[in-house]
Amino acid sequence: MIKFIPKYIFFSTLLCASLSFAQSEVNTDGTVIFSYQEFLGFVKKHHPILKQANLNLSIGEANLLKSRGGFDPKIEVDYKTKEFKKLEYFDILNATFKIPTWYGIEFKANFEENTGVFLNPQNNVPKNGLYSAGVSVSALEGFLINDRMATLKKAKFYLEQTKAERTLLVNELIYKATLAYFEWIKATTEETIFENSLINAETRFKATKRSVETGDKAAIDSIEAKITLQNRNLGLEAAHLKRIKSAFKVSNFLWLNDIPLELQPNTKPNVPEIDIITSTLNIDKETLDNLQLDLHPKIQSLDYKIEGLNVDKRLKLNKLLPKLDLNYNFISSSPERIDTFNQREFKAGLKFSTPLFLRKERGNLKLAKFKLQDANYERNAQKLQIKNKINIAYAEINSLDKQYNLIKEIIVNYKVMLAAEERKFFLGESSLFLVNSREQKLINTQIKQNEIQVKLLNTRAKLFNSLGLTPIE
Repeated sequence: MIKFIPKYIFFSTLLCASLSFAQSEVNTDGTVIFSYQEFLGFVKKHHPILKQANLNLSIGEANLLKSRGGFDPKIEVDYKTKEFKKLEYFDILNATFKIPTWYGIEFKANFEENTGVFLNPQNNVPKNGLYSAGVSVSALEGFLINDRMATLKKAKFYLEQTKAERTLLVNELIYKATLAYFEWIKATTEETIFENSLINAETRFKATKRSVETGDKAAIDSIEAKITLQNRNLGLEAAHLKRIKSAFKVSNFLWLNDIPLELQPNTKPNVPEIDIITSTLNIDKETLDNLQLDLHPKIQSLDYKIEGLNVDKRLKLNKLLPKLDLNYNFISSSPERIDTFNQREFKAGLKFSTPLFLRKERGNLKLAKFKLQDANYERNAQKLQIKNKINIAYAEINSLDKQYNLIKEIIVNYKVMLAAEERKFFLGESSLFLVNSREQKLINTQIKQNEIQVKLLNTRAKLFNSLGLTPIE
């Protein structure tokens, strides 16, 4: 059964499931390369947060359906009867069919049938009952906007807001997943750097040891070579731990049929080309040229929030008006004859009320205005923040590009110097200390290059996150 499936699922399961995205590359040493495109393919298809985002959208649709229920036709039946000591006091039936409309107008049809000894005279109706058809109108408060209308309008804006927030949620998920993958690249590359340095240190230690045994080198050189070898081992072990931890962070984003997956030790990432990142994250030149901040999902979400608050403000403003409910009904005891419904036989009424000081209504209106003002301030601040984040991302990309090109040249020069120092060492014209010093500077620079490379990748991910985009499927 599924509940007994171990958490450590063999990577081939993940590989088979990923065939719909791309074919994984297997090296001759048995290392499986898990590409960035494959990784994002799994995240976009199987991660629970994406399902949660779709669920939020469904909640918005359900909320809209609920608000539309305020305009559903309604049937009401009010029946009362009383009988005591074999005497019928009253038997009252009142059935109504109502059709609410967009404005404060309601159409209704009514049937009354009332009998009894102690019946209230105003409830007396013909033997076969009394039929009526008419309309009720909220002439002042509730005519242009009312609670029913406001709820539906706000539900529509809320649905659009959930769509924008879904885009933001997907964007944030892809951004965090991308950073985790790039951190995995950084840790894996660092481990490779220390593996290569360890091989060099082992070779140098063995050569020095043989030279000591033959009397060509002093015994202290052997100790120095051994210390260097131990330091390389120490660095490799620390890098190995970093890679394991980063692989677990990547595993947080890997799911298959609601089952979490974990990467096997022989699985490694590859450094994606800039063009691949650009196309995968949809941050190509065409997208950036057509960028409009007002279409950013965060700004759109706030715009829909402001629209909803505007509706609320109009509703609160309408509450300042007096209540004036008018109703007029044609009545007849013979509904089968249309001509019996006329102006001579009717039932009408009005109801008027208004608070004297309107303190509650004025207070609610002020609160609505303050909320709207607060949302507008938030929108302006967010728009400026987004604009600055995008500008910062561009500045970082330009600077890191230059840094990366410079450090590549520095590494080439360090390698030349190290090779020359090694030749001098084996010719007896240099010391092991100088060779180790040259190599340590090369290692430090390679680690720095790795950091800059990953920063450069991360900055493109930051640009994607700042733009609020969703990656191309």
